[in-house]
Amino acid sequence: MAFNLFDAQGVPVEQQCFTWRDVVQKPISKLDDDAFTRVRIILMGGIESEALRFAHMAARCKQALRVPLAQVRRTEQQQASMLNGLIAPDHSPLETTIAYEQTAVELTAAIAQREPDPALAQTCRFTLLDDLDHLYRFAALLDRQEGKDANVILQSHTDVLPGRPSSEQHRSPRDAPCLSIATSQAALQTRLHALTMVATKYQARDYYMATAALFADPLARQLYAEIGAIEEQHLTQYACLLDPADSLIAQWVLHEANECYLYYSCLEQETNHQLRLIWDRFLDYELGHFHLACDALKSCERRDPAEIVGTEIGAPLQLHSQRAFVRKVLASEVGLRTDGARFVPREQEGNATLTYRNKINADGSPSDAVASGYIWMPGTELHRKGVVSAFGRGAS
Repeated sequence: MAFNLFDAQGVPVEQQCFTWRDVVQKPISKLDDDAFTRVRIILMGGIESEALRFAHMAARCKQALRVPLAQVRRTEQQQASMLNGLIAPDHSPLETTIAYEQTAVELTAAIAQREPDPALAQTCRFTLLDDLDHLYRFAALLDRQEGKDANVILQSHTDVLPGRPSSEQHRSPRDAPCLSIATSQAALQTRLHALTMVATKYQARDYYMATAALFADPLARQLYAEIGAIEEQHLTQYACLLDPADSLIAQWVLHEANECYLYYSCLEQETNHQLRLIWDRFLDYELGHFHLACDALKSCERRDPAEIVGTEIGAPLQLHSQRAFVRKVLASEVGLRTDGARFVPREQEGNATLTYRNKINADGSPSDAVASGYIWMPGTELHRKGVVSAFGRGAS
């Protein structure tokens, strides 16, 4: 069912408040809650972090927006804190990483299938195969470091399969950008999808840079550095799809519309009662932020917000297992590479990228090393008679 942003006013920003007990909620269960509850939490944590990042940038550039943006940021910082705290402390950093990559695979696959713009849909399919391989490499590291099966986190929703090899994903900066999407031609859904992908790539890049320091194993640190660098490439790709001609206030309206849309999508699908209450509350808060941004657009630019977001947003974004689609893309597009902004067969890859890749991999690739000989099988956390893991742990 489509969602009309103008039908409800939500909660005015002046009435949005938290106590410290509000901010710290009961975490989800690693084993008992559905994996897609965790996917939604990770997704919305990334969306809130992007909202904060954008609002700080906008306030530096436009004096008239500083007070309303400060009001919105206060709420969104507390929303982000609540969401980040919902991941239970019994998740190890590597298990949380597996959850991040599951989020990337399933979200990107979902967007790729409903995206009307061919350029963005192709970009999603391309980065999907990168993320699938990241999941495989981190699953190998989880087996190596903790003797655990990644499927405990994935709950059989997402395959553990090699995708486009991570060691072959490194590209020259000249081959990372894509062409921007023209505002006059792009559907609202396309613009919201691009914003969503930018937010999640920022989130993954920053998480991997920060998490590497938690490991003593140099190979683990190198793997996080390698995958973090690829997330930076993805971020460059998706950020280049945003229209630089949009005014700051128009961008703010789009950010708030996207938050409303995604909280609405979460609310429509959530199975955890506690999380449904949070999604419902945050949707009301974001509607208040949206209308504040619309008021700024009217007063500062004399524009009708409906020119930017229309009257209705599409049906909720469906977050569920996309296994069949992922396998189809893997079978047909794993050989794609880039040359400038074009996607090309492997043999047509740009020379600048080949030169850069040879330099960055001159001492070897951590992603190749960590998964050498690794083949995922159910129950790799168990020492079973006659089974020797990829990393040489024999049966007890």
